[in-house]
Amino acid sequence: MAITTHDTETDVQDRAILVSLVTDKIKRTGIDPELSLQELVQLAETAGVEVLDVLRQNKETPDSRWFIGKGKVEELRMAADALGANTAIFDQELSGAQVRNLEEALDLKIIDRTQLILDIFAGRAKTREGIIQVELAQLSYLLPRLSGQGKNLSRLGGGIGTRGPGESKLETDRRHIRDRITELKRQLDEVVKTRELHRERRRKAGAVQVALVGYTNAGKSTLLKQLTDADVYIENQLFATLDPTSRVLELAGGKEVVLTDTVGFIQNLPHDLVASFRATLEEVNEANLVLHVVDASSPMREEQMEIVQSILQDLGASGTPQIVLFNKIDLCQSEQLEMLPTGTGYLKISAFNSEDLTRITDMIADELAGDTLNFRIPGDRGDISSLLYRVGEVLETTYDENDVLYNVRLNKEDYEKWGYMLADFVDQQ
Repeated sequence: MAITTHDTETDVQDRAILVSLVTDKIKRTGIDPELSLQELVQLAETAGVEVLDVLRQNKETPDSRWFIGKGKVEELRMAADALGANTAIFDQELSGAQVRNLEEALDLKIIDRTQLILDIFAGRAKTREGIIQVELAQLSYLLPRLSGQGKNLSRLGGGIGTRGPGESKLETDRRHIRDRITELKRQLDEVVKTRELHRERRRKAGAVQVALVGYTNAGKSTLLKQLTDADVYIENQLFATLDPTSRVLELAGGKEVVLTDTVGFIQNLPHDLVASFRATLEEVNEANLVLHVVDASSPMREEQMEIVQSILQDLGASGTPQIVLFNKIDLCQSEQLEMLPTGTGYLKISAFNSEDLTRITDMIADELAGDTLNFRIPGDRGDISSLLYRVGEVLETTYDENDVLYNVRLNKEDYEKWGYMLADFVDQQ
């Protein structure tokens, strides 16, 4: 769906030149500027922008006034005139003053990577929680940049950089925006409390939780749909889904786990966005097992895996047991497949292959499996019997007078978690 601005009486699609500045600091951090630029192209296309050209600049440090330097600004102006561009999208974050200076010099709409991602999220958010999170992130981003929003605010009709809170809100003063941020945080706190209640119910019920994580567009939502018949939105684009979706997945032996899809990660995910979505991302911390879904066909596979692991570490979930699923092997060349790691904790799959789906559920069951224990449960303690089925794999059931004897495979983590309820029923014979 094309995004349009209304600079004239007719609709005009955003036609953009992308700009990347590679500084010494970026080189030291190890961020791949080409990977980031390729993602910027995808982000722009996801937002409905027609990408006309890419402009690269190497510089020790950003220019405080022009970001890319005055000479490069003139080169950008000439390219925009020649190509008919009406927008310039920068791969790095700009200050309000830099936006204002670039707008005046170029007579273009100026958008940076953060604003572009926030705009895409604004178009994807569907639930109350998602809408609140995105608006909070957008206003937190805009508050210190109000002085640099001149032309963006004057361009009636929207386009990238104007969705979500809406122009009427952007034109209010800082006090009104701070008030709105305070109100959004209050609303989000209420939503978070509700989410925490749901988590607490799952904990008390002994639900085993498995989280799907991965780079955006790796195929997590497709995998959730194929494994659980979930009614989720599937699209081959960045950030097709934002809101976490949880569905019950039945494993071999009848054991059930809760499988949760999470928002996709990306390089340089905006700080304000991570902060606003932290409550959602913390679903990963509740998981007993993480399924790291990787697009095996991507030429940037290794870099994407590193970024996911870095974000998991930031969330405090790097120590959670993990299975790496190399998805989309049907799109891989033979040499790509040969380079994929093998062994314990790795699986090469296609989300559309039924045999691969069975292999996934088997590996989940094996990873969650633990030691075999015997329990003697009185016939009137159905709550304990039910708990055993939820947290373990019941291998055998026999009856002895008024008791039921269970032979159960139970992993160490779950026994530590539920031992206070189960210890008295362990059969030592």
